[in-house]
Amino acid sequence: MAQTALQATRNIGAPMPTTRETVLAALHARLQPLAALTLRDEVLPERIPAAGLIILRDGQPGEPEVTLSPLRYHYQHRAELEVVVQAGTGRASAFDTLIAAIGAALEADRTLGGLCDWVEPEAPASVDLPVEGAAALKAAVITVVLHYTTTGPLA
Repeated sequence: MAQTALQATRNIGAPMPTTRETVLAALHARLQPLAALTLRDEVLPERIPAAGLIILRDGQPGEPEVTLSPLRYHYQHRAELEVVVQAGTGRASAFDTLIAAIGAALEADRTLGGLCDWVEPEAPASVDLPVEGAAALKAAVITVVLHYTTTGPLA
């Protein structure tokens, strides 16, 4: 008796993660050892940890460059890091320390263990955000360009 496509898929086992997901997970893991709390695609929590907060947003892969023979899709995926610190005094210094730590973590392994061709962070444009009844926030979005190649747009 012939199996349906769904039954055949179930027999194969769990699908392998895409290159996109593998690279984003590696970027998230690369930031985990930092003192700041590092989340992925979460909402901004009500309280910011004393060491700061980093939220990785998956961003957009953009339009790939395509090469033929063999067929390959070359992406410059633009992920984003939302970086936030909260302090009554020393906010600028704490923010600068966190930004420097992110830079050092990315520079230590620009290929994320060989999973992508290159990791390229862009300079942050920070803003100070007042919070009623609490210490102000200093925040920025850091775009991280992830250069990687896949065998297909869904691979």
